[in-house]
Amino acid sequence: MTAPHVVLTDVTRVHGAGETAVTALDGVSLEIHPGELVAVMGPSGSGKSTLLNVAGGLDRPTGGTVTIGGEDLVTLAPRDLAKLRRRRMGFVFQDYNLIPSLTAAENVALPLELDGTRARLARRQARHTLGLMDLMDLSDRYPDQMSGGQQQRVAIARALVGSRRFVLADEPTGALDSHTGEEVLRVLRERCDDGVAGLLVTHEARHAAWADRVVFLRDGRVVDSTGGAERAEDLLAADGAR
Repeated sequence: MTAPHVVLTDVTRVHGAGETAVTALDGVSLEIHPGELVAVMGPSGSGKSTLLNVAGGLDRPTGGTVTIGGEDLVTLAPRDLAKLRRRRMGFVFQDYNLIPSLTAAENVALPLELDGTRARLARRQARHTLGLMDLMDLSDRYPDQMSGGQQQRVAIARALVGSRRFVLADEPTGALDSHTGEEVLRVLRERCDDGVAGLLVTHEARHAAWADRVVFLRDGRVVDSTGGAERAEDLLAADGAR
């Protein structure tokens, strides 16, 4: 097996201090290999989104290490961390975060342009990525001219354009109907099959079923990482019965 692209080792994240301190992550370790999609599940407040934010360099851990492609995020200066996120990571959120005044191609090209790529080349790469997702016909449409599912697929294209090889998705199907949500997950699955490392936060076992592995969190700790979506569903049911 290839070396893991993403490695979290004994990661903790504490918010606040003293008597008001809250431990969001407590000694979490996780590896994600190229071509692998890992789903993270758990009850509300278990630390799922915090894990995604720490893995993506959006939040710094209180303790432990996070490496992406061999780069230690904890030791990087803020400017270098921002550059690494722009070039090697892509984020997909529930609310799409597309810019209304930009077309699909312009939205996808934006991260490249912000990183210094000439506009013409960035748009060419954007259209190529849209084409890989069967979205070429939408290149010149604005977000309000697209369905929710189409907007989310454009958001995935933006997350993967260029040389980025790690995509993080936080409840990406939450605002979509079940059929459209499954289509979005199929696209994410295909990109991982092409060699991208993926981290998916979801509360739906049927969505986690698209992943290679399911990691279950409770109270900021990994309590299960060997089972699939059915095992995670059992754990969620057990939490709900408490």
